[in-house]
Amino acid sequence: MIRSIIAMLTVLMLGAPALAQVPPFPSAFRTQDIATNGVTIHVRVGGKGPAVLLLHGYGETGDMWAPMAADLARDHTVIVPDLRGLGLSSKPAGGFDKKTQAGDIAGVMDALKIAKAHLVTHDIGNMVGYAFAVQHPERVRRFVLIDAPLPGVGPWEEILKNPLLWHFRFGGPDMERLVAGRERIYLDRFWNEFSATPATFTEASREHYAQLYAMPGAMHSGFLQFAAFDQDAIDNKAFLAAKGKLSMPVLAIGGEKSFGPMMATVMRFAASNVQEGIIPGSGHWIMEENPRATTSIVRAFLEQGT
Repeated sequence: MIRSIIAMLTVLMLGAPALAQVPPFPSAFRTQDIATNGVTIHVRVGGKGPAVLLLHGYGETGDMWAPMAADLARDHTVIVPDLRGLGLSSKPAGGFDKKTQAGDIAGVMDALKIAKAHLVTHDIGNMVGYAFAVQHPERVRRFVLIDAPLPGVGPWEEILKNPLLWHFRFGGPDMERLVAGRERIYLDRFWNEFSATPATFTEASREHYAQLYAMPGAMHSGFLQFAAFDQDAIDNKAFLAAKGKLSMPVLAIGGEKSFGPMMATVMRFAASNVQEGIIPGSGHWIMEENPRATTSIVRAFLEQGT
């Protein structure tokens, strides 16, 4: 009997990814898998007070937010999901348009009995957050978007012409075969080219995320996030035409060496009350490159609403 139990545990341990160490969430945080909208969303929850929802983007998972979550949990309830198909969330066959993923977020909030929250988002998280905010404005107190555009909004077509963004159109069965077993090589390109100083994206973080993206279905899901951009652009244009600009306070943050003030330029096409923020010395990976400044500017903005 004991031998059987040991053998079973050994199999489980060998089958699970042995993740490299990244900054941990506080021990008081709990994890929960929430079934909603045809998917299971892995969520970290901690703290007490007004709710804040943190949404990650491509090349990372909700783990990116650990330093900010630790700070905000002092006086907020902090909710950190992995987007559908990424991290420890399930890998469904579809539903990667951001309008559908907004339903994932609504389901997570409903399951946690959170009626209203601040949104803090990065990269593709911006797109999911916007789709949620425009469909459920009554559930969003303040909205922080960090260093990525919105499909179909403002200068989207000009942004697409940037040669650094070739990966927006990269995907499909042959591309998946090319990167299979080479996830670290593929992701290193983003972590290097989109950083102001690539060394700030540590080896531990690179190994951690590369292992998560090497899980079955993860790279496929990541490619589908980008493949949905055309539909996202259609949906966002329809949202703007039908609902107009967001009215809640918005903070549009760019990395100094990345989107910079362009983030506020983009968001003024989609929101009527926009403040601009810049993370000094940072490229795209704000929580890797300058987590202290990022956390500080986000906290200051959220506190304006108290």
